[in-house]
Amino acid sequence: MNNHVPPQAPEVSDFEKPSTARMYDYYLGGSHNFEADRALAQRTIEIWPDAAHQARANRAFLRRSVAYLAEAGIDQFLDLGSGIPTSGNVHEVVGEVNPAAHVVYVDADAVAVAHSKGLLAHVPEVAAIQADLRDPQSVLGNPTVTALLDFDRPVALLTFAVLHFVPEEDDPAAILATYRDATAPGSYLALSHWTNEYRPESARLAEDVYAHSSHSARGRSREEIRALMAGYELLEPGLVDIIDWRPDPQSAPDPLGGDVTRYSALGAVGRKV
Repeated sequence: MNNHVPPQAPEVSDFEKPSTARMYDYYLGGSHNFEADRALAQRTIEIWPDAAHQARANRAFLRRSVAYLAEAGIDQFLDLGSGIPTSGNVHEVVGEVNPAAHVVYVDADAVAVAHSKGLLAHVPEVAAIQADLRDPQSVLGNPTVTALLDFDRPVALLTFAVLHFVPEEDDPAAILATYRDATAPGSYLALSHWTNEYRPESARLAEDVYAHSSHSARGRSREEIRALMAGYELLEPGLVDIIDWRPDPQSAPDPLGGDVTRYSALGAVGRKV
């Protein structure tokens, strides 16, 4: 597999530091990753053999929840920590319901953003920006964001498999509260998060591996994850294992036999109250 640097990212120079976005791309079978990313991802897989299954289940949860929101009439989406473009992107799922919907992808990884910009160059009403979700004001005040999203109307905030990369010292609850307070009544938050409740020792070892990446990782308990959604009324079935959030009855049999402990990921969708 060759290292592929998009021409839109000339400022990227440090490929020796594994990127969580590019490691996730590797788990999904993508090609937008580098030797350092693959090496650390393989170390994770040694500890957590189901990492690729977890990543694919998270993408399936993304598709189901985003499709629900689009069908509910939401036509503005802010995807925080969007990562490397892959099949079934938010704008593709939304576009099947409402081709006129607006989507902004946000990621701190320059390679992820560069690939996104290349992919979206000729896609109307969809854009990508490089910004750190931990700085809500820089995201909310970005000219691309303000041009595409009207915060006087409902917006869907998307935080899929990203908040476990926000440590407690950065106060993820306060970060989410800032985004929540910037959105209109009737807005939504869709969230998925790695949990350490099922396999605490493996989770601890995986956290040790991610300490060598661009962002350290921290699994959280169900109670801690639920607290991140303060100010939102959770839709049924609430905060559940991601494979159990409104599963598609037409989907193929679960590759892990429905063993939620092997996924160790929770998800929910909430409406701002």
